[in-house]
Amino acid sequence: MEEKKYNASDDIYSKILRAGRRTYFFDVRSTKAGDYYLTISESKKFTNEDGSFYFKKHKIYLYKEDFQGFSDLLNEMTQYIIDEKGLEVISEIHQKDYKKEEDKEETKEDEKKENFTDVDFDDI
Repeated sequence: MEEKKYNASDDIYSKILRAGRRTYFFDVRSTKAGDYYLTISESKKFTNEDGSFYFKKHKIYLYKEDFQGFSDLLNEMTQYIIDEKGLEVISEIHQKDYKKEEDKEETKEDEKKENFTDVDFDDI
């Protein structure tokens, strides 16, 4: 995770997590009253048909009064996923032999076509 400190009045402390096409920004900011809060931003890179790219961004504002509940639920949910599915990533990107459902259906159709015998009734 990258770490940056800013001199801007409302940007106090930041860390960046790069994760493939996604980048997560964790920023401590200051309210007008001088208290701190956290913003978590996700930026995801997309490619247009012409090869140019653009980013979609989503942001969560998290205030101190919500830290404990947020942290508790985040820990519970991540532990549930690990307990149910383990730490191994399951996705088409991470599996070389992964086939999407539509690919499986196309394979079945191709197999049916290969097993089909073309019979001309004039030959009978």
